[in-house]
Amino acid sequence: MGDADRLFDVAIVGGGLAGVVALAYARRAGLDAVVLERQGRVGGLWRDLPAWQDIQISPADWALAGLPLHGATQPHILANIEAWVDKFSLADGIRLNAPVLQARASDSGWELATPQGRVRARHLVAATGAHNTPLIPPVARSQSQVREVHSSALDDPTVLTGRDVVVVGGGASAFDLLELCLLYGARRVVWVYRGLKWFAPTRKPKHIAGSVRGFARMQASGMTAEEQSAAIGADMRSRYEKFGIVEIMPAHDFDVRRDQLIPGRAGMLEHFARIERHPGSVESLDGRTVVLSDGHRVEADLLLWGTGYAVDLSYFESPAIGSIRTLGALAARCGCIFRSLDAANLYFPSVGLDGIGAAPWAYALLCRSIMSHIAGTARLDDGVLGHNVNHFDIVDYLAPRDPASYPEPAWRAHYRDIALNTRDEQPYPIP
Repeated sequence: MGDADRLFDVAIVGGGLAGVVALAYARRAGLDAVVLERQGRVGGLWRDLPAWQDIQISPADWALAGLPLHGATQPHILANIEAWVDKFSLADGIRLNAPVLQARASDSGWELATPQGRVRARHLVAATGAHNTPLIPPVARSQSQVREVHSSALDDPTVLTGRDVVVVGGGASAFDLLELCLLYGARRVVWVYRGLKWFAPTRKPKHIAGSVRGFARMQASGMTAEEQSAAIGADMRSRYEKFGIVEIMPAHDFDVRRDQLIPGRAGMLEHFARIERHPGSVESLDGRTVVLSDGHRVEADLLLWGTGYAVDLSYFESPAIGSIRTLGALAARCGCIFRSLDAANLYFPSVGLDGIGAAPWAYALLCRSIMSHIAGTARLDDGVLGHNVNHFDIVDYLAPRDPASYPEPAWRAHYRDIALNTRDEQPYPIP
């Protein structure tokens, strides 16, 4: 039988962290699986990002046992993804330089068109990420002389030195860009934001402040989501007041089912008075002038877009799937966190990532249950949740649906022990 006629149990689109984790669990489940990666090496989005980009959590939260992480920035994350490939001997199941040009549902499951030929599989895991296309809002431009750079493309932060810079966005990417402007000595820093996300003001470095172990202990102690939200929200409000930044406090109450737990930025807090703040948006670029929705006109050399990412599923033949552009819209079309409602045997593990927790831990739990379902040992339903499922809540949600991965009666005590007793500097075990 030629390779074009081979029917894989599962094809995995994307060789980033989610893709290699999915392949590891497919092999553990005894499934015939293949990863299709568009680039010449694994890494996904992390291979495209600048070296200064880092994770929003502590390295100990990111690195599962036996998969080392020697730092929190982009080169370290790439090395960690490659460590998955080495540890589980996955290289022979990964096809590089194999972008999926089209994914089409077929009688046997899925047919995927790649430059290397057709790939057929019974099941499809779309592991291209929920944040895979840089998002730049449309604005009018008239002979603009302002250099525009998305956060994902700011390769050399020294270009900020001595420059007049406008930063746009109200979340983690914008916070990082503000921090870089201050660190590299931008002459003027103007911040434009339409909405603000909660973050935890602190003078601690991000790799310390971003630990989610305290949150895990809240979960394991039996606190409800409402109690968790109230406790974390009260703490953050007191921090905003302590640091004198109540004017950028979000208007809505913190909710663990809707918000992320973003660590503070020490430099941003220390030099907060230097940041010129404008609630609103960028309306247009006219020469060297950035025109804001509040009527202000700002002369600038650089405009940094910290506006996040869109979902790109345009490789799907189905218009219902290919037209999805936001994570919220994708989550609304998935049952049981990650199971597509628009096509049979299709899974989006990254939907379960947009909450509080650690990416490798979440991917390991989610991909294990995806493969258990494919192998016939899980009972995944089609219920749409409508909110984030965070960290150890993933365990509680999947356990009754995946008894093969969570054997009774030991699973609850096992994961409670991990949450309560794992030292902060010690990685969690590989699920």
